[in-house]
Amino acid sequence: MSCHGRFSLDEATRRSWYNPDAILVGLKSGMTFADIGCGDGYFTVLAAKKVGAKGKVYAVDIDPSGVEKLKNKAKAQGLTNIAAQVAEAEETVLCRGCVDFILFSMDLHDFRDPAKVLFNAKEMLNPNGLVVDLDWKKTPMPFGPPVTIRFSEEHVAGLLRKAGFTVVDVGEAGPYHYVMTARH
Repeated sequence: MSCHGRFSLDEATRRSWYNPDAILVGLKSGMTFADIGCGDGYFTVLAAKKVGAKGKVYAVDIDPSGVEKLKNKAKAQGLTNIAAQVAEAEETVLCRGCVDFILFSMDLHDFRDPAKVLFNAKEMLNPNGLVVDLDWKKTPMPFGPPVTIRFSEEHVAGLLRKAGFTVVDVGEAGPYHYVMTARH
């Protein structure tokens, strides 16, 4: 799932709003990463470089054009550790207990059934893995999804707890976003 209305950010704007490297802190060489709602793969590509040739990156989105753009980026950069597919996150369990780090980037509110998506994430995550949700603050601003559909930190924490996760950290990710980290 991509951001509401296919909202897209260029590299310079993203880096002025939040630090992508800080979002992926803890992601190391050889790990397995999943980008659920990858869009055109901004975080997917960064993660593929971080996990290296010994790592694996899964990317899922319902938008065929976004997945195609991601595949083209990966090919152009010689990244062979990315498995990207068009699929609904609600219907997708990529593997069981094999993912070290699952990312939701500004899209949890877009899923038809966010609770189901998080239950699927729990199936995929290994016992020591992390789930990270980078999301829009629930405050009005002239860009991004409508404030009425954004999820507050409290709402996301509740969804994570219901899926069997423990929230371990909630913090600011720049002026427009928050980041929440959870474990089994």
